[in-house]
Amino acid sequence: MRVVKLVAALAIVGAFGGAAWQATRPATQVPATPSRSGGSGAAPAAAQGVTPMPTPAVEAGVPVYAATVVARFPHDPGAFTEGLLFCGGGLYESTGKEGASDVRRVNLTDGKVVARGRIAPELFGEGIGCWKDTLLSVTWKTGLGFRWMLPALKQTGKPFRYAGEGWGMTSDGAGLILSDGTPTLRRIDPTGFTERGRIAVTMNGRPLEKLNELEYVRGRILANVWMTGFIARIDPATGKVDGLIDLRALAAEVGSADPDAVANGIAYDAAGDRLFVTGKYWPTLFEIKLGEEVGRAR
Repeated sequence: MRVVKLVAALAIVGAFGGAAWQATRPATQVPATPSRSGGSGAAPAAAQGVTPMPTPAVEAGVPVYAATVVARFPHDPGAFTEGLLFCGGGLYESTGKEGASDVRRVNLTDGKVVARGRIAPELFGEGIGCWKDTLLSVTWKTGLGFRWMLPALKQTGKPFRYAGEGWGMTSDGAGLILSDGTPTLRRIDPTGFTERGRIAVTMNGRPLEKLNELEYVRGRILANVWMTGFIARIDPATGKVDGLIDLRALAAEVGSADPDAVANGIAYDAAGDRLFVTGKYWPTLFEIKLGEEVGRAR
């Protein structure tokens, strides 16, 4: 296992609430040490001719995994990606920025847009979630959301309202989950878009903020952590981050000098068991798999 320094940039430290990030060495096995206490009157294991079983050392921190690239696909370099998902076998994306926000169905192979629903130019589009045969989209600061019929992306019904900001969204099969940049994820009823629960997200016992684009994968919530290059893997039952995926090598490959061109966009193809990631203004959509553990975040 490689030992790496995970982050040093002040922007990343700030995004994680001042948490210090550093790598630790791989866990090693150490032999059990016989007790020094004679209170029980029992003889030490070695004295009884029994070899103590080695006990794994408990390693502090959250494991960090490399992202191994499986394949690369074209991605619109003009897309300010806010949401990405598979629904009904199709790949859908939402983009942000006033005057440039839309929801779109994209051909995976060549990256071309095959259907599009435009959002009013005064609105800043954000994340999307799939519910049955409908795509739901939210906006950044206006508390306004929309429903789109699939696959044509024709707007349907009246816009819905919600409190606070809209960032990322996903579905766990029972409902929707919404992020708003805080350490709290909200469980949302898809029918009325009303809140019905919350998940307080922590990493190493500290609240983790800047949770952005979301995807639900095999019982875990994956969340881009804005401006860091990492994806947090969250246990929805506890809110605890139990793993991080390092996308910084992918960002380096893209090589954009634009500070807004950060990793954002996670899509899981459940039918093919494939995971895809991209970023704002990235020309590439990456299919990835979880690589080796490269360190620990503390």
